[in-house]
Amino acid sequence: MSDKIGMITGSFDPITNGHLDIIERASGLFDKLYVGIFTNPNKKGLLSPEQRLAVLEDLFAKEDKVEAFLAKNELVVDVAHRLGVTHLVRGLRNATDLEYESSFDFYNRRLAPDLETVYLIAKPELKFVSSSQVRELVQFGQDINPYVPLRVSQELDSK
Repeated sequence: MSDKIGMITGSFDPITNGHLDIIERASGLFDKLYVGIFTNPNKKGLLSPEQRLAVLEDLFAKEDKVEAFLAKNELVVDVAHRLGVTHLVRGLRNATDLEYESSFDFYNRRLAPDLETVYLIAKPELKFVSSSQVRELVQFGQDINPYVPLRVSQELDSK
C-alpha cells in the first residue's frame, strides 16, 4: 500500500493558531505532510518568506512527518506531483472560504485529477482568526498573542 502524502499551501503571513491547528490535525491523517509557503511577489508581506519558513520549521521541528518548504513560481498541482503528494489539504473557516477554495478545486481537478482535496473545518474558537486581521492588528500596534503562536510574536518583535 502506498503512503498517503498531504500538502497544505498558503502564504502563512503570519502563521496563525488556526493554521497551526489545521496543520497539526492534517499531520495525523497522512504519512507525510508538506506545508508549502506560496508567495505573491506583488504583495509586501509582514514577514519575509524565509522568516515564515523558519517559523514553521521551528514550530514543527519535533514532528518528523511535517516538512515546510518555499514554493518557486509553480502551480500547486505541479509541486504536488513533484513531491508525490496524494492529497491537497485546505482549511475552511466559513462558507466564504468554501466558495473561494471551490474555485481552486475546479481547476486543480482538471489539471490533476489524481489529486484529492481534503477540507478540514476550523474549530469554532478559531474560525474568526485570519492572517489579514492579524496583519491589521499589527499595523495598529495591538496585541496579537491570542491569535498566533508565541514564535510568530517573537519573530515580529525581532523586526
